[in-house]
Amino acid sequence: MIDIAYAMGTGGGASGQGGGFGALVPLILMFVIFYFLLIRPQQKKQKQHREMVTSLKKGDRVMTTGGLYGRVTGLTDTVVTLEIAEKVRVKVARNNIAGSVQSDNPTAKKG
Repeated sequence: MIDIAYAMGTGGGASGQGGGFGALVPLILMFVIFYFLLIRPQQKKQKQHREMVTSLKKGDRVMTTGGLYGRVTGLTDTVVTLEIAEKVRVKVARNNIAGSVQSDNPTAKKG
């Protein structure tokens, strides 16, 4: 009966030897999927945001990440001065500009 146990044990060791490169294939496949579904689109979005922030000029209407709408009245390398109401100006870091806005009232319809 002990001979049968030893015979079964040696067969299991032979099947575990082929797992070197085969074990890496699922990890490589997962990385490729993550790259195309998560990493690459995020890099594109960051690039577009960086280009938008560098192309800001006076008079542009923007929205901040905090939800403030305003018109750009001053620019430096790191700070944007926004006029959010008549004679009310705030300074905001350039990276906190969420995007450009076409008009002050987005629900208004031209007709």
